[in-house]
Amino acid sequence: MAERPTTSWRHGIAEEAEELAVGTLDPECACMAALFPEELLTATDVVLDAFEGELPGLGAAPDEQVFDVVERVVLALNAVDDAYNGSAFETDEREELCDYVDESLTEHGVDVVALTARHSLGRYQLTDKWRKW
Repeated sequence: MAERPTTSWRHGIAEEAEELAVGTLDPECACMAALFPEELLTATDVVLDAFEGELPGLGAAPDEQVFDVVERVVLALNAVDDAYNGSAFETDEREELCDYVDESLTEHGVDVVALTARHSLGRYQLTDKWRKW
């Protein structure tokens, strides 16, 4: 099952807090909590909850319906990123979010490679049309 990026981000925050607590990490090197404030994680989870709610049945859906779901999740993530002045999701986080969308669609029966090929896109261009982050 595709793991939400927010799950790994929360795990990283917890690991860093543990290292700080036992003194194995210099506080000046700690960055996870600042990179991923709880409000950002919660807002991202709200978007991913809505996305996941639209996944059942997409494997048999027409391409346009699949693209509509992708567009909605990407635009909602754009709004989250905009709320953080365009700096909520850096390169690694962008890749994790795109992989999550791809893996989630695949797990629900969407052949992402075939879908994107039918529309003259590379597999990893699935979100590009709408993505600002």
